[in-house]
Amino acid sequence: MAIQSETIELPVNGDTICATLVSPGSKIPGILFVHGWGGSQQRDLARARHITGLGCVCMTFDLRGHEKTQSQRLTVTREQNLQDLLTAYDRLISHSTVDPNAIAVIGTSYGGYLATLLTSMRPVRWLALRVPAMYWDEEWNTPKQSLDRQRLNDYRRRPLAPSDNRALAACAEFTGDVLLVESEHDDYVPHSTLMNYRSAFGSAHSLTHRIVDGADHGLSTEESQKAYSALLAAWISEMVIGARLDRYPHYAPWYA
Repeated sequence: MAIQSETIELPVNGDTICATLVSPGSKIPGILFVHGWGGSQQRDLARARHITGLGCVCMTFDLRGHEKTQSQRLTVTREQNLQDLLTAYDRLISHSTVDPNAIAVIGTSYGGYLATLLTSMRPVRWLALRVPAMYWDEEWNTPKQSLDRQRLNDYRRRPLAPSDNRALAACAEFTGDVLLVESEHDDYVPHSTLMNYRSAFGSAHSLTHRIVDGADHGLSTEESQKAYSALLAAWISEMVIGARLDRYPHYAPWYA
């Protein structure tokens, strides 16, 4: 099977962000990757190409403040990055081979946080979050880079309910399938944050929580990278590749 890769630019709020569509040309599930703060789509491309080979259309992209728009790093806000994500999502579902009712979103850290917010604004059937970060609701339009780091560290260790946080509220409403991936030795996103997310997914159709043993936040070792890639591929194969809409008729109205 020939895999096609297309580099595109997405216009958003007067700027452009770079994205890459990786497609087998005929498969219908769509998968959107959202990188973390300080990352780029390059970190997702290898996994996207592998998953495309399983029979999906995958899309990676660069949030503003990264790569070609690195000059905006000190000024870009969460609102602007959420708009980036919405633009990428809308471009993915416009692809001729993508079924808009069969969309998976895979978010890492900051990208995982943004992905939860996306689920309250667009239909998402499968949601994979690796070390999803947490941010308070206030200062929404303050540059993301300016948020107080020590306050964030403290906030992420607090017990939080869906009524306390916009991202957790979105999780509480999500009725699809969820994968939560935690790093055993994470200095940025503590276990308490993962438990807040896990507790919030009370309406999810299924919830899988896995810990990558010995891993840090950025999966800095080859062993950790391989462990996460294998875990993600297995979950995608089970949840996305193996699913058919007529096998799960209860999915039809869940995003209405």
